[in-house]
Amino acid sequence: MKNQLISFAKPMLGKEEKSQVKEILNGSILTHGPKCRSFEKKFGIFHGDVNAVTLANCTSAMFLALKAKGIGEGDEVIVPAMTHIATAHCVSHTGAKVVFCDVEVKTGNIDCKLIENKITKKTKAIIVVHFVGLPADMDLINKIAKKFSLFVIEDCAAALGAKYNKKLVGTLSNVGCYSFYPTKHITTMEGGMLISKSLKLANKVRKLSSFGYNKTLQERNIPGIYDVDLLGYNLRMSEVAAGIGIEQIKKAKNFIKIRKQNSIKIRSLLKKVVGITILPIKSNKSESSNFCVNIVLDKKFSKIRNNLILSLKSRNLGTSVHYPICLPYSKFYKNNKINKTNNDYPIANHLAKSIISLPCGPHINKDQSNKVAKIFIDCFEEMKNEK
Repeated sequence: MKNQLISFAKPMLGKEEKSQVKEILNGSILTHGPKCRSFEKKFGIFHGDVNAVTLANCTSAMFLALKAKGIGEGDEVIVPAMTHIATAHCVSHTGAKVVFCDVEVKTGNIDCKLIENKITKKTKAIIVVHFVGLPADMDLINKIAKKFSLFVIEDCAAALGAKYNKKLVGTLSNVGCYSFYPTKHITTMEGGMLISKSLKLANKVRKLSSFGYNKTLQERNIPGIYDVDLLGYNLRMSEVAAGIGIEQIKKAKNFIKIRKQNSIKIRSLLKKVVGITILPIKSNKSESSNFCVNIVLDKKFSKIRNNLILSLKSRNLGTSVHYPICLPYSKFYKNNKINKTNNDYPIANHLAKSIISLPCGPHINKDQSNKVAKIFIDCFEEMKNEK
């Protein structure tokens, strides 16, 4: 009998979210309204009462953070070579140059030992990716940033609820940026959030996200009357998305708790498998949000990675790859001649060829956690023997 499909991710939407959507659609305000403000407030409180701005997605959050600091043509921004393409593209869209840095083999996070060699007089910022939910070494990163007066953005797209030194990520630097894509810890369908301890910065981002209006809809004493005093964009979140987010953030702690339980179970069943490494839940001061269970195949098995993914799919186990390309070697960035040689980013290149991400989200129950591990072990052992 064929196994029931275990998807890599599944949005956990209940009657509360549907009720919010119905209420909004029965009303008259569908954008830049009270639901967005309410979601921002709840998200800010979740992170210790910081300032929060709802946005179209995480890419928008990182892009607008850079624009709010005036970063653009002639500037450089350091980005890990192992991340989603959005982390680099948000820099390129400002006109600044992306400067890639290799990552640690044990965590997938930016290798702090290499950062200072990447810094020039043109360097203005570092975007730190908490790789698949495991926080980077923020103490050392902030020390470097202070030394060179650099702006630090935390890419928390897969790290909601992760902690460094018992503090939530996103609160450890100038800005934290989040994704609410359907695979993430919480979802708003599409959407993102920027948080900052700086009200001035948050307000600048809010203004940039809404054309550069000098007055929000709520601030206009005379309806329809406003001015524009800077070049802005249209990167706001809808009221429907925010309404869903309001209910999702209430459930976030429970979702994260279930992810951790599933992750621990799957890892315990895989710990004796020869030929793989599992990226850790904890590393020094870092505690993961358990976005997924990231398996790294030993180099000798890298060539079977794609076929292994297909084998797992044939047995109804959904997987993903975080991420399938070392970004400096992607067609776009390679053509822009950002990387120098094929040996500049050996760890990121190895991970890109060897990683498989297994599901551990709250859509999976205890029995399915066992099946995730069993299906992986069966497929991997079969392919190892065939090799």
